[in-house]
Amino acid sequence: MNRKNMAFSLIAGSFLLAHSAHSEPIGEVATAFILLGANHKIVVEAYDDPKVAGVTCYVSRAKTGGIKGMVGLAEDKAEASIACRQTGPIAFKGDKLDKQEEMFSERISLVFKKLRVIRMVDKQRSTLVYLTYSDRLIDGSPQNSVTAVPLPQGTALPMK
Repeated sequence: MNRKNMAFSLIAGSFLLAHSAHSEPIGEVATAFILLGANHKIVVEAYDDPKVAGVTCYVSRAKTGGIKGMVGLAEDKAEASIACRQTGPIAFKGDKLDKQEEMFSERISLVFKKLRVIRMVDKQRSTLVYLTYSDRLIDGSPQNSVTAVPLPQGTALPMK
């Protein structure tokens, strides 16, 4: 495989991995009018925890507009906020939980920048802690947001 084909394969693979997280759009608000292309906006999306039924995380983040944003070439800002809540009966699906693992990630630039949500387990307090931040291949951002979902009393945590 030559270098051009290898580079294309890496980029295509990044797109496939970046779209593995399933989000449900909740709403959006425009923050700046753009004459050509989409407006800059803040979007709110819901993500159900794939390993914990009954927990949904709501992530708000900036989405860059303009022509670049319309065609997917813009780099979104690193700022994001998260609020996770119990939205139904808590039930653990499949595998046991790791002390810390990535719940989902989503591409926020063409290739190198991702928004990530990490689930951490605070076993002592029987709480699931969710952290969101963005990273970049070379230089990530320290901006982050954290939220916690206390588990109902007597819920056993299936830990690895």
